[in-house]
Amino acid sequence: MQTDAVLDHFRKTGAMLEGHFELSSGLHSDRYFQCALVLSRPRRAEELARAFAERLKTEVDVVVGPAMGAVVWAQEVGRALDRRAMFTERSGGEMTLRRGFGFEPGERCLVVEDVLTTGGSAREAIEVVRAHGGVPVAIGSMINRSGGNPFEDEGLPLTCLAEVEVQVFEPAECPLCSAGGAPVKPGSRTALAGGGA
Repeated sequence: MQTDAVLDHFRKTGAMLEGHFELSSGLHSDRYFQCALVLSRPRRAEELARAFAERLKTEVDVVVGPAMGAVVWAQEVGRALDRRAMFTERSGGEMTLRRGFGFEPGERCLVVEDVLTTGGSAREAIEVVRAHGGVPVAIGSMINRSGGNPFEDEGLPLTCLAEVEVQVFEPAECPLCSAGGAPVKPGSRTALAGGGA
């Protein structure tokens, strides 16, 4: 599946938004990917996950995604790979592993995000995986808007469905704010439901 075909799924479900947004990282942007909308369509989610599985070159035992945004994506990727899927979640402000989830010592873990911007949530999930005996071996995302592989220094390969160039600004340097606009916060850590960035 080529980038245009991936983004077409986002356009057709209204999951690619343009305007002035505050991302979960605190950065501002002119584009936002509301992945929950595209993943709410099971056939589309399945098609995207199968395309991802075909691209993945690393052998894994389990798929892990940070809640809330990557819960459905981890499940779909796990299904496409025929691997167990689980998620990390926040408890008392800390990313944790709950609900009886766990790893066998040395299990090879694919950590997935719906949209990769700074990689902050994935890094937290990686720490949780390591703390519980799993071994992170690869990173995956539907959309990579980071401009590269934020995990290259750690030797973790990145697989994504689409690399997208999007303008991202520090809040104090945001030209959209300077023009008098206020950012919308549509992410999963705000009042609106669904993951994205």
